[in-house]
Amino acid sequence: MKPLDGIKVVEVATVIAGPLAGAFLGDFGADVVKIEHPKVPDTARGHGPGGLWGRVLMRNKRCGTLNLSTPEGAELLKRLLADADVLVENFRPGTLERWGLGPEVLHEVNPRLVIARISGFGQTGPYASRAGFGTLAEAMSGFAMATGEPGGPPTLPPFGLADSVTGLSAAYAVLLALRSRDVTGAGQVVDLSLVEPIMAMLGPQVTWWKELGYVSPRLGNRSANNAPRNAYRCSDGHWVAVSTSATSVAERVMRLVGLPEVVDEPWFATGAGRAQHVDLLDKAVADWIAARPRSLVLKAFAEADAAVGPVYEVPELAEDPQLAALGTFVEVPTAEGGELLMQNVPFRLSATPGEIREAGRPHGADTDAILADLGLTEQEIAGLRERGVV
Repeated sequence: MKPLDGIKVVEVATVIAGPLAGAFLGDFGADVVKIEHPKVPDTARGHGPGGLWGRVLMRNKRCGTLNLSTPEGAELLKRLLADADVLVENFRPGTLERWGLGPEVLHEVNPRLVIARISGFGQTGPYASRAGFGTLAEAMSGFAMATGEPGGPPTLPPFGLADSVTGLSAAYAVLLALRSRDVTGAGQVVDLSLVEPIMAMLGPQVTWWKELGYVSPRLGNRSANNAPRNAYRCSDGHWVAVSTSATSVAERVMRLVGLPEVVDEPWFATGAGRAQHVDLLDKAVADWIAARPRSLVLKAFAEADAAVGPVYEVPELAEDPQLAALGTFVEVPTAEGGELLMQNVPFRLSATPGEIREAGRPHGADTDAILADLGLTEQEIAGLRERGVV
């Protein structure tokens, strides 16, 4: 049994945030039906090298096509949603309403439906109708301005960070709405912008500014909250990351690298105090690490019970014994035969674990079966295909 067995999710979303939310729900047993345009597949299918990002995002889903902008396509979506539990969509606000598929209409079809609406800036407000992408959210949330080297430019992440955080937030929000429905019997609308979830990950920025006038500066790999904290280059060219959020760990690090006298300084007792002396602490750690290969650095830190981690390149991930013990990566079967290596479900439930059962299926692979479940005949499906509805 999976926690979401019996839950039907219809996903009419593209690229990352919406499809990732659907994938998380599918990992734990939901029947996720992904609907794409017949002629214009989800652009995630071509995202990144080899289009493999799409195969990850579309895992554990049945894939069908409908042209929702046509009256026939809109009616078929209503029929699909009549017994569904969740709709995940990420069209620009107003699009579903223009097609006669707004929440009021859909709740007439199915009052128990949870409608998760993901957009750049939310469903209301002066920016609601604007095109929104994760890059804009990473900029407008404060993330880019706080990231990068001191004196350098604001720095954007090289991957879909805002979209991914929103996808996880959407899956969480859907579960809350389903729990509420268990009590009230009624579905509701979940409104997520791309900006707010990543902003929530950045800490109390607005609180600091309002109460203290403090704005986080760009610190590179350093921290304003503790020291030493940085990425350090070893003698063999590899890198390690060191963190000393706990004072006891900071003490062990400084004894290890040959600067034990600072441990008795009054300022050393707090992370903020150590951050004010970051140049002294950082230099001692950097010099000690620079004189040794990564293997010896990791061994010495482990023996000293100090916090260190290797800065991995991707090929090294699959070789790490801890990740192997956790089952972090899994070979997933594909519809075409063969297997794809991908990251497994990112957490483990002891009694009802999630599972990636199949990699993303080809565009429209399940259209006929999905429509047949609605009672359409082969002749009716062929007619829809001729008219460009599927």
